[in-house]
Formats: sequence, structure tokens, C-alpha cells
Amino acid sequence: MRALRPALTALLLCLAPYPGASEPLITKTYSYFTIGGRTGAELEKELYSLGPMLSGSGTRHAGATRIKLGGKVNYESTGARCRVTDAVVKLETQLTLPRWKDRKHASREMVIIWDVLSADIKRHEERHAEIARQYARKLEKALENLRPERTCEKMQLRVDAVTKKIVDEHSADQDRFDRVEAASFERRMSRMLGFAVERQRGGD
Repeated sequence: MRALRPALTALLLCLAPYPGASEPLITKTYSYFTIGGRTGAELEKELYSLGPMLSGSGTRHAGATRIKLGGKVNYESTGARCRVTDAVVKLETQLTLPRWKDRKHASREMVIIWDVLSADIKRHEERHAEIARQYARKLEKALENLRPERTCEKMQLRVDAVTKKIVDEHSADQDRFDRVEAASFERRMSRMLGFAVERQRGGD
């Protein structure tokens, strides 16, 4: 199998003034697609035929994490100053993962390979979601700590600038994670397969 590269597929941001914010909200959901096959070649074909399509790339992957990052900012104007009274960042992540329907009919070796591969796909996507959570918290804290401005119009410009900076950092961090994962895929899989085989032998 060639290196599987599950990736971040969507990032949407919308921050706007809102008269009354709520507590921070971070949610994570899962969806699945079913594949068949009894050999490595068949599994790979199914993954890249049925896996989630990446927005803008036109390619399918073995897994994906869709991220929707939004929020609400509440302002208060007192005298000659405008300040942020509350900032709530809302993060929604949806992980799309594969399910294998032919496990009972496959060889013992293929089952071991699948268990290692599917665990790595899930770990990869969970890490994407965790990176997004870290930046959601970073964004909320940065917005809450903004110093007052002379007008709420200027405060809105500050909010926009800080938001763009952190969102760009988030995107770069996600891309960097994918590059590192892709470069180490074969080495990582070989190591994990070795561990899995040893555990299997130890249980015989």
C-alpha cells in the first residue's frame, strides 16, 4: 500500500458581534464509510474509491476531519472606550473513518494489517481534532484579552486581525502535521506491524 494521507478537509470561520454569548462549545462526531476486499490491493482500491473527498483537491482519502470553527463576540461601549465583554468560540469536528466488512473472510495476516492501519487512520484524525481544539481555546483567550479600543469599529478590526492570525497559524499547523505524518508513514506502519505480529505470536 502507498502512504495513506488522511487530511483536514474544511475550515470555516465566522466571528461577529453578538448580544449575549454562551459558554464555549466544542463537539466531535463520527461518520463511517464501508469498504470491502480481502487483499491489500483490494483494500487500497476501496479506500481511494469510497473514502471522503477532500474539498478543493478532488481526491479521496482513507479518512478525514471536517472542522467548522465559528464564534460570537460581545462588545460594550463605555464612555470613550469599547471593550470585549465576552468571546465564545464554537468548534465542531466530524471525523470520517473506514469500516471493513470482509474481516471474517480475510486471512489472519490481512486482519493484522487492517487493525494496524485502521488504528493509525483513527489516531491521525483524532490528532487533527485535537489541534483544532487547541487553537479554538487559543483564539477564545486571545479575543477575551483584547485591550479596549476607542470605538467598537476599531475593536471589530482588531478582532478580525487576531482571528485571521490564529486561523492562519492553525491551518499551517494542520498542514505541517500532515507532512510529518506522510513522511513517516512507511516507517511507522512497519514498526507497528512488527509489534502487532509479536503480540499475536505471544498470544498463540
